[in-house]
Amino acid sequence: MRRIVIAVSGKPGSGKTTYAKFIAQHYGLRYISNGMIFRRLATERGYSFEEFHRIAESDPSIDKLIDERAIEEAKKGCVVVDGHLSVWVLKDIAHLKIICDASFDVRAERVSKRDNLPIQDVKMLLRLREQSNSERAKKYYGIDLSDLSVADLVVSTEKLDIEGVKKVIKTFIDEYKRLNPFLFP
Repeated sequence: MRRIVIAVSGKPGSGKTTYAKFIAQHYGLRYISNGMIFRRLATERGYSFEEFHRIAESDPSIDKLIDERAIEEAKKGCVVVDGHLSVWVLKDIAHLKIICDASFDVRAERVSKRDNLPIQDVKMLLRLREQSNSERAKKYYGIDLSDLSVADLVVSTEKLDIEGVKKVIKTFIDEYKRLNPFLFP
């Protein structure tokens, strides 16, 4: 039996990476980031992140390669997979699927601070990136990113601070672990 696989998704700035890394560290699991795989492929092929997003809009092999790598890692178990499509792509593999959510303005402000960019530039880039992600998910996989019903937990990262959200996620996972201790290292 495959050991625990946790998929964490959310739009840019929702906190998915922060909480996926927390889960991996807290429970002693491996951490895989689809975003880092995407960025690494862009660099390897000599493209900027934005250019590679535009190329991926007409080349399904890019997204499929990243998702195949995520599936391979998930099949090994003991892993947290962080990515925009992780909960959908791994819906039949992941034991737990968590979506982090926050409003557009909150996410844009977070990304602006994190990347030290003007808020208006960030809003424009986020709209383009989110539209691209949504269109590719629909076109390549038939996935509607607004349908959160695939998730076991949808957590708002907007109303609580980081420690509060960690407590919510930890409580959820701890209760699952209590019922399924054999899945955890």
